[in-house]
Amino acid sequence: MERKGFIGGSDCTRIMKGEWLELWQIKTGRSEPEDLSRVLPVQLGIYTEPFNLQWFETEYDCVLDGNQTVFERQIGIVPAKGTVDALKHNDDGSISIVEAKHTNSMNNMDGILDWYMPQIQLYMHLAEVDGCYLSVIFGNSKWESTYVSYNAEYFHSMWAVVSDFWGYVLRDEEPVGVDTPSISIDKIAVDNMVKRDASKDNAFVNAAHTYVEYESAAKTFEGAKKDLRAMVDANEREVYCDQLTIKRDKRGALRITTRKDK
Repeated sequence: MERKGFIGGSDCTRIMKGEWLELWQIKTGRSEPEDLSRVLPVQLGIYTEPFNLQWFETEYDCVLDGNQTVFERQIGIVPAKGTVDALKHNDDGSISIVEAKHTNSMNNMDGILDWYMPQIQLYMHLAEVDGCYLSVIFGNSKWESTYVSYNAEYFHSMWAVVSDFWGYVLRDEEPVGVDTPSISIDKIAVDNMVKRDASKDNAFVNAAHTYVEYESAAKTFEGAKKDLRAMVDANEREVYCDQLTIKRDKRGALRITTRKDK
């Protein structure tokens, strides 16, 4: 596939992952794109895409169309192109794009979101839609779908980085020692919910320290409580020692009381 002359969705992912030199060599014609015809995960994703989209239709009780629709537009100094897997017509008259992915069974949706976010945000911008459904097959035994909202703040921050890369292509200047900024995806709504970094929230951090400090002790406590209750025979109304007592109430429930609590 010809990859020169524009930036596509997978290019955005590579740029945000810091693979500038390799991509620059492709965009300037110094090297050819990798031959993916013998890359099993890539080819498997291609062959399972129709089934993936059919499964999505069944789960969402809908009919998709617009398969492999190409969107092209000049965004600032960068010619951009995106090919979406399918389009979903929503009940409110809006349209969402659907992207079908096939990944390994050890991956999870958070990993998919982190990796493909630059790509799907570009596709949403090009298609001028508010959201994208990620339809994902994990291995051969699990399917999940999640809805990702378009986020203009993230897109424009990402596109500033993409434009910086494209400048090297236009100038035919090798990008050496470029430090790719990390752009958080926390504020991007996924299934209408966002993430929040509470690292500077003192109350949250203090509670987190307490949780971590006493987590092991709490597990030990719960295990001891379970063991103690198991040692009370069905015909015993109370079992005690100098440390605590276990009494059975009229409903048959066992209540443990330490001597210091009495």
